[in-house]
Order: sequence, then structure tokens, then C-alpha cells
Amino acid sequence: MNIRVVIAEDQAMILGALAALLETEPDLEVVGRARNGREALDLVASVKPDIVLADIEMPEMTGLELAAELKRTRFAGRVAILTTFARSGYLRRALEAGVSGYLLKDAPAAALANAIRQIHAGRRFIDPELAAEAWAEADPLTDRERQVLRYAGEGEANAEIASRLSLSEGTVRNYLSEAISKLGASNRTEAARIARHKGWL
Repeated sequence: MNIRVVIAEDQAMILGALAALLETEPDLEVVGRARNGREALDLVASVKPDIVLADIEMPEMTGLELAAELKRTRFAGRVAILTTFARSGYLRRALEAGVSGYLLKDAPAAALANAIRQIHAGRRFIDPELAAEAWAEADPLTDRERQVLRYAGEGEANAEIASRLSLSEGTVRNYLSEAISKLGASNRTEAARIARHKGWL
């Protein structure tokens, strides 16, 4: 019986290449492709795959947010994060979100297919390059601080962030102030840059 896979990746060329690579494996079947996390969430509900292979940085909903939401809704399959980022903060958050795999995009096709098989069999698979970094440095940000800082780093004003997250502008300022202080940054732009570099956004 084939292992049914949904791929979530916002770059069309990579999405197509991943699907083509996996389809060459006799026991893997790509049953859906999504261009963002929100689309992937809807797709998972309709096709019920065994494995969700998700890019870490996507619009609408990141791969980590997708994994956390699938965990919350008791998704029966397993989630693997596919990334170009060998950052300890990302790996730590992925494990906390309940992912079963954390794989680098530049891994050989055979290694990726093998990892999917191991994950489907109930094992956790973390790329060896990343395993040693898993608990290197704790993420000091709360989920809300992370959300606010991400939008601030994208250039959104406090009023826009407040509207997007149904918060008051004062609350947004407080979250930003906390994040800036925790990261030892001089302003919101620097704080967002530091957090993104460490894999905390």
C-alpha cells in the first residue's frame, strides 16, 4: 500500500521538483500540493494523507504553524518539515510542534524517500547535520511576541498589526518592547533580524 503524501511549498519550481522526485518511488504517492500552510490545512482535511511534507517558511501559515495546528486537531498522519535552514531555533520549535521529521531540502532524493518511509513507520527522523543543534539556545519569545515581531519585520505598522491580530495598539507596542528587550536589540527591525537569523520567527 502506497504512502500518501501532501507537499506544502510556496515556490512552484521546488514544489514541482519534489513531487516529481517522490513520484519516481514505487511506494510513494503525492496526493496533493499546496502553495501555503492554510491551503495545506484544507487539503489535509479533504485527502487525509499519511505524511505532510511542509516547507518551514510559507505565506498564510508557516510549516511550523501548520504542524502545530495539525497536532491540535489530532491529525492521524505525520508531519515532516523540509527546510534550507540549519537553525537550532527552528528545529526546537518543530519538535515542540510534534513533527516527526526535520529534513534539509538539499538532501539526495533517495535519502528524502527513505526518511519518509521511516517517519511513516513511526520513527522520528532528523537530518544528522541538524540533530546536534536541537537544543543549542532557548527561544526567549512567546508565541504572541513572535507573531507581532514577524509582522513588524515585514514592515507593518502597529495599527496594521493590531488590526490583524485583534489587539490594541498599546498591546502591540508592549509585545514589541518585550521582544526587543529580550533580544538585546535597539529597535524592532533589528529584533526581527536577530530572531529570524536564530530561527525564532
